[in-house]
Amino acid sequence: MKAPALLFALLLICASSFAGEAKTVKLLTIGNSFSANATHYLGDLAKAGGHKLVHQPLVIGGASFQVHAEKAQKHEADAKDKAGLYTSGRGLKESLELDRWDYVTIQQASIKSHDFATYQPHAGWLRDYVAKHAPQATLLVHETWEYRKDDPRFTKPSTAAGEPKTQEEMYNGLRAAYDKIAAEFHARIIPTGDAFHLADTDKTWAYQADTSFDPKAAKQPALPDQTHSLHVGWRWAKPKNGGPVALGMDGHHANMAGEYLGACVWYEVLFGESAVGSSFIPKGLDASYARFLQETAHRAVAARVK
Repeated sequence: MKAPALLFALLLICASSFAGEAKTVKLLTIGNSFSANATHYLGDLAKAGGHKLVHQPLVIGGASFQVHAEKAQKHEADAKDKAGLYTSGRGLKESLELDRWDYVTIQQASIKSHDFATYQPHAGWLRDYVAKHAPQATLLVHETWEYRKDDPRFTKPSTAAGEPKTQEEMYNGLRAAYDKIAAEFHARIIPTGDAFHLADTDKTWAYQADTSFDPKAAKQPALPDQTHSLHVGWRWAKPKNGGPVALGMDGHHANMAGEYLGACVWYEVLFGESAVGSSFIPKGLDASYARFLQETAHRAVAARVK
């Protein structure tokens, strides 16, 4: 064999030794808009990694453990009651039995995530229901994330006892609550919330609120500088109940960057591979920032497996 051909063959062998084995992961998520956010780019990352994702999302906007548990209980009581069905036309039982899921995830509604008193008994009921109808599946607890530092929850904080007044307080509360429920279930956490917090407190890449922006005086299409925000933030849109376009603030849901960060975390947990260096980057996301998000996801996951 000539030298160039030999060198090429050796390179192929080396490349194959570093390539992960192709996997098919079957995932069912019992969640809300936050689970939808965090898995938005998961299929793209899986494909870029040479893998396949089969995903069945059960999404109810703003749903807590209680909402999903009570929906399943309604279906158990009366299979014809539409209140017990998801948009797929199936109840939770049928969804769990639809395929041999590798993983099933649960999560708390973000607004309640800091308050462990809201987790039980419904989280435990869901855990037992999943074990009964999808016994082969591994249960994972998805740790949701803190709101943006300039979200109204923090700029106009509630005086209610136990309500977080700052982004830091919300993160500390939700992390403690998710850690506690995961420990009770002997379940692994998908640390999306940890990754968001690492990014939101990074000295170089953290979002900084634009204090020069006055939302009361702003005229369309003016917006503040929202560089490196992981959340939707300020935007001009038509209200859900109709009417003219208005300026609104969404410091809860993830934007493109936040969705990518979340998906990188999920990818590492589900596929057991680092997201760092993935060839998939959403169109419009700066490559250097995407690299930071990949590395941040990796840090968050690695810290959980020490």
